[in-house]
Amino acid sequence: MADNRKRRPINRPKFHHTTFATTKLHEMVEFYEKVAGLEPVHYGDEAAWLTNDDANHRIALLALPGLKLPQDKGHTAGLHHTAFEYESFDQWIDNYLRLKADGIVPFLNLDHGMTMSMYYQDPEGNGVEIQVDTFGNWHASKEWMWYSAEFAKDPIGAHFDPDKIAEARERGLSFEEIHRRCREGEYKPEVIPEVYLPEFW
Repeated sequence: MADNRKRRPINRPKFHHTTFATTKLHEMVEFYEKVAGLEPVHYGDEAAWLTNDDANHRIALLALPGLKLPQDKGHTAGLHHTAFEYESFDQWIDNYLRLKADGIVPFLNLDHGMTMSMYYQDPEGNGVEIQVDTFGNWHASKEWMWYSAEFAKDPIGAHFDPDKIAEARERGLSFEEIHRRCREGEYKPEVIPEVYLPEFW
């Protein structure tokens, strides 16, 4: 018997924003502005809507009354992280150095093959990925994910120390060379962190 269900819309909506319930509205606004350049379009006592591009908002923050604090958030099902992408390797590593100088460092750093990614935590413990596409082209990176035996075998990828990446750039190595060496394990950190979100509540 034929399956005539329509598995997806013929005209697909584009992803627009993520909304977080928060007990730390002001800290969250400050964090997302500092880490990813999201500025408030509207900022009230109980909510804020933030954007870093032409959209009216990309993240909404709701300070709902009576919220309960999460328990063991890093080891429960649900949202792990949201991601933001830089167009260039230099912008990406410069952002890391800027945040590090302000005491904000990632808890996890991974070269997934199609992206190099640093993972931070916002004041509510949600993950925030700051990435750069290693192909510089979404079609090429999507195609690589589709057919690559390397990605199928290890989609998590290679751990790296971002300070070693920054030092390699200072020595004049290209993004392509740094990415290759990273995949080979040259910039591995002394301690390999868990992929779980760190629990800090």
